[in-house]
Parts: sequence; C-alpha cells; structure tokens
Amino acid sequence: MRIQHWQDVASLLVGVWLVLSSFVLDLSGAAVWITIALGLGAMLFAIEAFFIPSYLEEWGEMLLGLALVLAPWTVGYESTSATVSSALSGLLVILFGGWELMTDRDFATWWHDRWHHPAA
Repeated sequence: MRIQHWQDVASLLVGVWLVLSSFVLDLSGAAVWITIALGLGAMLFAIEAFFIPSYLEEWGEMLLGLALVLAPWTVGYESTSATVSSALSGLLVILFGGWELMTDRDFATWWHDRWHHPAA
C-alpha cells in the first residue's frame, strides 16, 4: 500500500464523515441510506487508490460527488443539515478528484498523448 496523493486521504475522510453524519446529524428517511451508500462508495474508491493507483477512481469519485450534490433535490431530503452536508461533501469529493487528475503525471501524460498526438 502506498499513498501517492493526499487527495485520496481527504476523499476517504469525507466518506467517513458521510457515513458518520447519518448518526451525528440524526438524518432520517432516504437521506440516511443514500448518504451511507455514497459515503461507502467514496471510501472504497479512495482505498482502492492506495492499492491500485490509476486515474480511473477519480472519475468514479467525481461521479459520486455529483450524486451527492444532486441527491438532496432529486430525492427531497427533509432536513437542511442533510442537504448542506451532502452538497458540501459532494463538492469536496469533486474538487479532490479533479485536483488529483490535474496534478497526476500518469493522467497528464495520457491526456497529452491522446489529444496532442492523434492516431495516424
């Protein structure tokens, strides 16, 4: 196991917060299960990055982040604290994933080769 990017640790902590927030914020209804499921997903993507580093998990994290941002309004969370926690956590996960993609050498090399050297 090797931690290459601090953003993976930060995403892991956001995932832990999401799981715990269901109990800390005393969420109810669909917000509980959606928050726990998306939090576990963020945790799994972050842990996967420790063992099999690639840029693909960042795309997964950013999709989970988008789901976290949209969930309060698509599902209709009852409490304001659930909405704020989900939206802010989602934005953080998107930010960390995007930041890591922009600073990852493997992704930058792939991106440069893909778009600056078209296949002949």
